[in-house]
Amino acid sequence: MFFSLERMNAVYLAAIILVMASCGPNPNAKKLDTATEGTIHISVDETYKPLIDSEIKVFESLYPKAHIIPTYKPEADCFKDLLNDSARLVIVTRDFNQQERDYFKQIKITPNSLLLAWDALALVVNKDNPDSVLNMEQVRGIMDGTNDERKWQLVFDNANSSTVRYIMDSINKGKPLPTNTMAAKTNPEVVDYVTKNKDAIGVIGVSWISDPNDSLSMAFTREVSVVRLRADNGSEFVKPYQAYIGIGTYPLKRGFFYCLKEPYHGLGSGFATFLGSYEGQLVMKQFRLFPARLNVVFREANLK
Repeated sequence: MFFSLERMNAVYLAAIILVMASCGPNPNAKKLDTATEGTIHISVDETYKPLIDSEIKVFESLYPKAHIIPTYKPEADCFKDLLNDSARLVIVTRDFNQQERDYFKQIKITPNSLLLAWDALALVVNKDNPDSVLNMEQVRGIMDGTNDERKWQLVFDNANSSTVRYIMDSINKGKPLPTNTMAAKTNPEVVDYVTKNKDAIGVIGVSWISDPNDSLSMAFTREVSVVRLRADNGSEFVKPYQAYIGIGTYPLKRGFFYCLKEPYHGLGSGFATFLGSYEGQLVMKQFRLFPARLNVVFREANLK
């Protein structure tokens, strides 16, 4: 049996249409988010909840089709989310360590990270506690339990938090915390515990006590006293004010980073870029962090 030329052409045309249809967009395929549109879940160090809530509010007002859903948790859990693909973007107090970078290299992924600002830890004590001025020798004694001046009740937010890691690494240099150290679960609960216990000293992120427009932040500063600290080579006792964090006069200073693992330029990349932008940095400035991506100029002022 022989096909006519017209019938053969019709068969070829149908085959071509079938192939083109198979190569076209799949209506059932999941639409990828973009830098300014879509929905993404991120994991955030819980010490930054007030700050990141504000950052998300500004970002979503600029890009109404973007939806950032944060989960606030201990820093160690944020990195777990990044490694097990539960989150593409985490906002934390440290950069990737070498072990994490080696892991990503092994699975042929190039992660991205950036120092966004300089942050600090604040020590808070009961309003009736007269010891609201400490030098770093006293702080180290409190953190490792060797302080003989008085018995302190040391309070953190969570056993796996960035505040515990910072104290263990940067202050205690590996020494254990005192046996009576307790975890109150959240930063507000740390403050609440300190208000009810005269001998307690709490360790919290400075953004929790720094937003003048936030009623909770102002309530914290009314309920507890923020400790003034003097660095080992310092000449004055200072609170964790923005300028003192920036120039290093305040000793409990740490970084504020985003760590990103995104295989394409999606909403994680878009929000991370925003955090390093002028608008994102201004929000950090409002929360009394010292922005790392802005040119900040200090000027001397004479007060009369």
